[in-house]
Formats: sequence, structure tokens, C-alpha cells
Amino acid sequence: MNQLQTRYEYGGDEFVFVQLSEEMSLEANFKGMAITRELKQRELPGIVDICPANASYMVRVDPDVLHPEELIKELKDIEQKMADLDHITIASRLVDVPVLFEDPWTHEAVMRFRDRHQDPESTDLEYSARVNGYDSKEAFIEAITSAPFLVSMIGFVPGLPWCFQMVAREKQIEVPKYVRPRTFTPERTFGFGGAFAVIYPVQGAGGYQMYGIAPAPIYQKEQTLPDFRDSMVFPQQGDIFRYRSITREEYDQIRSEVENGTFVYRKKDFSFTPQEVLEDPDAFSEMVLRRLYHD
Repeated sequence: MNQLQTRYEYGGDEFVFVQLSEEMSLEANFKGMAITRELKQRELPGIVDICPANASYMVRVDPDVLHPEELIKELKDIEQKMADLDHITIASRLVDVPVLFEDPWTHEAVMRFRDRHQDPESTDLEYSARVNGYDSKEAFIEAITSAPFLVSMIGFVPGLPWCFQMVAREKQIEVPKYVRPRTFTPERTFGFGGAFAVIYPVQGAGGYQMYGIAPAPIYQKEQTLPDFRDSMVFPQQGDIFRYRSITREEYDQIRSEVENGTFVYRKKDFSFTPQEVLEDPDAFSEMVLRRLYHD
């Protein structure tokens, strides 16, 4: 594993910020996930909220109950115990996430904002394929859909999943954000920025490259669909998403199921160790897809 340099900082009187690494990596995210889950299980008096991120986390604390210095001592103790990822097991879910690539709705938004893009003469997919060394947008889509993604954090707007592909570092897809942000992004847009895939939970501004649209929501305020009965946000940190390319016919079918309240994500409970991923990402990917669709 790469050496991760942890930095502890105070955020005013009520927050402790912990940076595990200056760059996102699967190692850093697994470590942060293990630490924050252990902190939650300890149920320390004075902990108000725990917010895990890609390569860091933040804890809100009531200083009248638990002094931030004491909290940092506790966090360092947990970090020391979590130093060996070999013995950490992460409870997760495998989830099939359908995506209609090159749909008419995001395509219209793509073309409307070409003046804010690095390459106004191409689409987001064409540009992203080229800068990542792919000969065609079809080959680029295949690279996205052939290996699963880890939901590394939830945030930016409610319900948005940041997803980091579980492949060897040299295979990571990376794309820059728009030169200037858009003022409009369709709800459920599937996009990519930096090394992260996302689904925009609601309509709004944005700067990630837009590739397609998901037929099913990942955020539902009304909580009428079965997957949202316990929470209006579907993704959970530690989930493993497989983005699957679909046809317009399947898109329309899923939209119909969403509208009549019967849609349910295809998913399976799953546990894994970080070492399984880090030692052989390709074998792990094959096993995940087999478990999700065949076991």
C-alpha cells in the first residue's frame, strides 16, 4: 500500500477534519470507510455527525461533552487498529445501475453549452474518449461499463454518489470538468469529472462531462418506490455500482415502472475485503459481475 500521510485539523470549536491522503485512491477510501464505521459503532457520547469523503472525513462533536483533543486521540487509536486492511471486511451491496448513453435530453444540454467546453467541436463522449486514448466512443463506453465502481462518498448535493472505478490505477478514466460550469443539467444525468462517475439526483447546474441518463432515480423525496422506504437517498458509501448500457426501449420500460411505483433496483448484499480489490482488480470485477447477474 502507498504511504498515506494523515493530517488532523480543527474546524472551529465543533469539527475535526482528518485528511488521510492528498489524492484519492482505493486504499485511502477503504481506510476512511473502516475508520468512520468503527467510530460509529463505538457510539461515543458527544459525537453529533460523521461525514466520510473520498480521501478524508469530518466529525462534528459537542465540545461540552467530548473535547476535540480527546476525539483526536480516539481517532488515532482507531486508525492504528485499522492500519492493516487485510483484516477489514466491508459490508456492501452490488447494484445494477442502468444508463442510456447518448440520450436526447443530455445531448441537448451538451450542445447548448459547447461554448463552455474544452472542445466545442465534439460531444462530451467523443472528447472524453479521445483524451483517454480510446479509438471510439463505443470503446470508451465499454471501458466504463466493463468494471464496477465503488461508491466512495455521498454528497455535493443530496444523494449524489461519487463513484471510483475498481480497476488498476493505469486503467483509471480521468476527464477534466467543463472550462466554465453549465447553468443546466438534466435530472439523473450520468456524468464524469476527474476520476469520478456521478448521477445528478436533481436538475441543476454542473460541470462534469455528460454521457447519458439513468432511467431510475437515486434520490426520491416522496419515498414511494420500494428502494426508498427507509431513506430518500438510495446510494450508500461502500456500495458497488455496475453501470450497464441499455437501449431506449429498456429505458422507457424502466421509466414506466418508476412512474407506476413498481421499480426495484437489481441488487445483492455483499461483503468483501479491500485486499481482494487491491491484489487483483480484474478478478474482483469478474467475481462481482458473476455474483450480481448469475449467482
